[in-house]
Amino acid sequence: MSVETGTDSTTDPTAVNDETATAASASNVGSAPSSVTMTKALNQALRDSLAADDTVLIFGEDVGRLGGVFRVTEGLRAEFGSNRVWDSPLAESGIIGTAIGMAMNGMRPVVEMQFDAYAYPAFEQIVSHVAKMRNRTKGKVSLPITIRIPYAGDIGGVEHHSDSSEAYWTSTPGLTVVTPSNPADAYSLLRESIASDDPIVFMEPKSRYWMKETLSLPVTTAAMDRAQVLRDGTDVTLLAYGPTVRTALDSAEAGAEHGLSVEVIDLRTLSPFDDETVSASVRKTSRAAVIHEAAQFGGYGAEVAARLTERNFTHLSAPILRIAGFDVPYPSPKMEEYYLPTVERVLDALESWDWEL
Repeated sequence: MSVETGTDSTTDPTAVNDETATAASASNVGSAPSSVTMTKALNQALRDSLAADDTVLIFGEDVGRLGGVFRVTEGLRAEFGSNRVWDSPLAESGIIGTAIGMAMNGMRPVVEMQFDAYAYPAFEQIVSHVAKMRNRTKGKVSLPITIRIPYAGDIGGVEHHSDSSEAYWTSTPGLTVVTPSNPADAYSLLRESIASDDPIVFMEPKSRYWMKETLSLPVTTAAMDRAQVLRDGTDVTLLAYGPTVRTALDSAEAGAEHGLSVEVIDLRTLSPFDDETVSASVRKTSRAAVIHEAAQFGGYGAEVAARLTERNFTHLSAPILRIAGFDVPYPSPKMEEYYLPTVERVLDALESWDWEL
């Protein structure tokens, strides 16, 4: 498979995904290789899950007739009917509360929060009930709920439309938190999430919805709990996930021009964490940095740096770095280019080390 690098944040999300309306029905035979956007991959994963299991249901704000703000659910209501795919009221806590009841009675709801910050009204339901039900019932009741959250910035979104809220969910025991960075993983990880008996927070990087990859659907990638080494290197390990994986790969290319050998790892699943794969890389390179869009203070990178230091302290030649968003609320569209981690910021951070050590 091949990837077309980069994205066009100015692309009209209502126009680029007409291909989803004619996507092939679920089949055990893969389609011919074609250029697939992440949106199409997610759409096909939902379609195939609906076709494979009658207990799978999809609901949320505007996911039915409209097909979602980003057209991820386009065509599904028409194909499977309003009893399987429907529009909910504008009440996120009600969406999750309804999903809890359905999951307790044998269904597999897939719900969409529409935008990252829209999930906050449902925070209590997710943290107090979705994450704790299995433990509260001593394993007797599971909640196979997949909570889809389009997240992060770089699309020119206004306030409440560009948050990176992953640290809230990863700090909640009982939740598995997944974020794909490419179309193939988007398809495979979403299918695996929906089939899981545990609740999954499935975070979709909005700026990568229009990323294209040549592949055949259906596709199976690495298991959900495994990080992936995307580029081998010997000098430093760059850890990234979701929208910043492209930034890490571009940084590795730029670093190579200056003689720096950079290993890039896509974490894929943020919780649980794949200590084995990441520690093996860090022990090889002896240096590491983690990139994310969320603010640095208390961000996900702090946990990554702490656990890698605890497990690999004697193998490290330098402190683990964090290249992140600034400790301010997400800025207006005109300012977000100054907020987001860039290749230049990554390379500046790596140059701050004493490479003689």
